Order: sequence, then structure tokens, then C-alpha cells
Amino acid sequence: MHRRLVTSAITAAVCGTTLAGTATTASAAPQDVDCRKVKCVALTFDDGPVTDTQRLLNILKERDVRATFYVVGKNAQRYPATVRNASLAGHQIGNHSWDHADLTKLSAAKVKSQFSRTDAAIKQATGKKPTTVRAPYGAHNATVRSAAGRPLVHWSVDTLDWKYRDTARLIKTVNAETRPGDIVLMHDIHRTTVDAVPGIIKALKARGFHFVTVDQLFAPTKLSVGKVTYHNRAAYRP
Repeated sequence: MHRRLVTSAITAAVCGTTLAGTATTASAAPQDVDCRKVKCVALTFDDGPVTDTQRLLNILKERDVRATFYVVGKNAQRYPATVRNASLAGHQIGNHSWDHADLTKLSAAKVKSQFSRTDAAIKQATGKKPTTVRAPYGAHNATVRSAAGRPLVHWSVDTLDWKYRDTARLIKTVNAETRPGDIVLMHDIHRTTVDAVPGIIKALKARGFHFVTVDQLFAPTKLSVGKVTYHNRAAYRP
């Protein structure tokens, strides 16, 4: 009898471990979404990570939503566990420079340093180099595009969340302005923005939107190195 109980306990523990592992893997798996056939939107969050970013990750996980985080290198270095958690959860991590400088005012060498130091911090946290870059303030020139060495992804819906810090306004703005293929700009450094995310997701889901990362938004197309992209509205053909 005792042997059967021990055996049952071991079996249950193994099964529990296996199921837990499966659940973790499933939550991190990319969504199988074709944005040419369904309404897609890419929610993007700039300037983090900060302490509140983990709360945002929890909100996204509860709703099975993927997003893209354009992280500042010095913040990624300060909060590597948060960057790692975001990557493991299936979110995309992008390069947003080392300290959010206006890159158009820097020399080519300094621009390259802004990107390379951030790449190093992200790779240290996630094991991967980011596939896209977002220039701070959206400011770019030939030097910035060349130094990036990969596509620059900006946005088509500017929420101005940094300016108004108004949760209700942010939800209304995103719902009113978002169309299929849009890239929505927000900032996880603001508590009011994180507070708005549940309402944003609810409103857009009600309109039939699927939430994807930037790379998923354009798949199977590969964005061109040095090109600045703002949206993928032309992809959706219902």
C-alpha cells in the first residue's frame, strides 16, 4: 500500500511538472496569425523597462496578448530580469538606443555605440539580438539608418500618452484611431498607460483585432535594412 502511494505521488509530480512545462512553452509560443487575413495591431511600448513593466507583463499574460517593447539600453541593463521575462513570454524586444538621445545630433561613431551597447544589454538578458530599431523621438537621418544595420520601425498611431497621462483618454484614442495593420506607440514608463492597457485590449478585441508583435505584423515579409516603416495597413485583404 505504501509503495503504491509513493508511486502515485511520484507519477503525479512528474505529470504536474510536464504539464507546467507545456503551459510555459505554450504561453511563449508565437501566435499563428496571418495579418493578411485577419485584423492585426501591434502594441508597442517605449523607454522601459521600469519597475511597473512587470505589472504590464502580467496584464498581457492574463489576456494572452503579445506586444513589442522598444527598450532603452541603460534600463535593460538595470532590469535584465524584466527584459528576460518579456522575451520568454513571447514578446518582441527592440532596440531604442542606450539613453534616448536624439541620434541625429550625434556622430556616426556615437550612434553606433548607442545601438551596440543596447544590443549587448538585450542579448545579455535574452540571448538574442533585437531584429528592429526604433529611433528616439522618431528622429532619423542617413547616419542613423546606416548605423542601425536593420529595419527601423516607428508608428502610425501616436497616442501622446506621455503628454496627457490620462488613462480614459488613452483608451478612447487607441480605439478611435486604430485600423488593421497599425503600430501603436505607448510608453510603459507611465503608470496611466499601464492602467489603460486592459481597456485598450477589451475595446480592440471587441472590434475583432488580433494582437501581434512587429515581426508578426509583417510576416512573411522581411523588412528592409535601413528602411523606416510606420505601419502595414496594406496587408489586410479580407
